[in-house]
Amino acid sequence: MTSGTNLNFVQAEPTVAVGYAMELVNFAVAHGADQNTLFECGNLSDERVADPDHRLPFEGYVKLMQAAKELSGDPAFALRLGAEHDFHTVSVVGLLCYAAPTMGEALQALNRYGRLVAEFDMPEPGNRFQHVEDAEGLWLTDTQTGALDFPEMTEETWSRFIAETTRNFPGFPFVKRVCVPHKAPPYADEYERLWKVPVTFESERNAMLINSDWPAIPLHKPNPYVFGILSAHAGKLLESLEQSKTVRGQLEAALIPLLHTDKANMDHLASLMGMSRQTLYRRLRDEDATFERVLDELRHQMALHYLEGKQTTVYETATLLGFSDASAFSRAFKRWTGTSPKSRKV
Repeated sequence: MTSGTNLNFVQAEPTVAVGYAMELVNFAVAHGADQNTLFECGNLSDERVADPDHRLPFEGYVKLMQAAKELSGDPAFALRLGAEHDFHTVSVVGLLCYAAPTMGEALQALNRYGRLVAEFDMPEPGNRFQHVEDAEGLWLTDTQTGALDFPEMTEETWSRFIAETTRNFPGFPFVKRVCVPHKAPPYADEYERLWKVPVTFESERNAMLINSDWPAIPLHKPNPYVFGILSAHAGKLLESLEQSKTVRGQLEAALIPLLHTDKANMDHLASLMGMSRQTLYRRLRDEDATFERVLDELRHQMALHYLEGKQTTVYETATLLGFSDASAFSRAFKRWTGTSPKSRKV
């Protein structure tokens, strides 16, 4: 995070997990694209991609996709990307789905935690994929509203569903036909070649007509223990992602790298977040918070983190948290915990 940059936190733009973006990068590099060029297009770096749970603006993922198509020379790149890899290699969400007892329960997990992989605008948040039944049968419908703006996501999504089911359940007649809302691209023949079912373009729905038995199919290796562990981990990640959408969460994210500087003040942080001091005050008040309380509680949290890690002295911790001297920090620490900071170093 660079000091002085207007971060526009309040916009809370959709994001994708870096691990998900790196699947695209690695697949593109394997098909002739230059990684450095892709990193530049997606504003990525070795440091940013070290943690697969870090977030990348969704707009950056769109740019990566366009660059990958051009650099690989494959206009049907998204179709093949989705078809190539099982979902459990992409994210903890994929592992969670694979640990579920049935396909239907895996879909429920995907709906609940899918935003950890990629966020979308949807009529019903947390319920992206829905079953809709009509005279033709059972449809698996994708409700994300940006399908016309970014058809590559539809290509990647349905390719992944179809290819992964085929790999794991060979011979099972999963999909009968697919409807997509975008126009037929020049490589439209690739859809039916890869998906092996009829495809309707410029449809009013973004959906697959599927075998009605699919939701009840038991997965090969359901594991209630792993499912519970991964659910807990995914829940924590989801909570963290939700926290980043609150003004308090955005303020904390902006404050952490500035705690040791003279810029950890309300005027500077409001400017950094793209709003006036009064607007920041009002938005925090709406969340039952104040700047002073957020700063104080964040210092408390970070003090425990530094001291219990036993990697910094009391003086160093005071400096990292922006206190004028160690005695001022010690007084604050005793107010927080009732003990001295030296007791946490033992």
